Amino acid sequence: MIILIASDIHGSAAAAEKLAARIDEVDPDRIALLGDLLYHGPRNALPEGYDPQRTADILNRYADRIVAVKGNCEAEVDQWVLDFPCMAPYAQIATPARTLFLTHGHRLHLAPEDPPKLPAGTVFASGHTHVKVLEQRDSLVFLDPGSTSIPKDGTASYAVVDDDCARLCRLEDGTTLQELAL
Repeated sequence: MIILIASDIHGSAAAAEKLAARIDEVDPDRIALLGDLLYHGPRNALPEGYDPQRTADILNRYADRIVAVKGNCEAEVDQWVLDFPCMAPYAQIATPARTLFLTHGHRLHLAPEDPPKLPAGTVFASGHTHVKVLEQRDSLVFLDPGSTSIPKDGTASYAVVDDDCARLCRLEDGTTLQELAL
């Protein structure tokens, strides 16, 4: 099973179009969106191509494959324009190989510094920081795909997890930036 993971689009239709190109290229079974989909938030500058409605339209093309969680910038009105649920604080995707625990990463007991008790081998996927992370700690794999629109580490990115590995990839062209065997 292939899962594409993205976070922190922040209403950038330009980033959503690039993400759509990567989705079409990878053709994942599931798409995990880790919050902050449509609104840029009061602490962020407007991202390139800021157009929340257009961003929603782009994401809605993949609604049947999306599992999304609420970020700190989501509002109830966002659910009105999205064709998939986006207001849960966390979600899980179970594959034959492992479980992925999905959260935005800003809530107590749902953050990388304070994860809930999870089975060994779980991939704990969170966003929020806008900084890519892919590392094994104790019995869990911690994955932050970075931000598609406002990267704080210089490179817009997303992640792909399959049965054998997790990869952080450059949004612009899909180039692998880091890989971890699972």
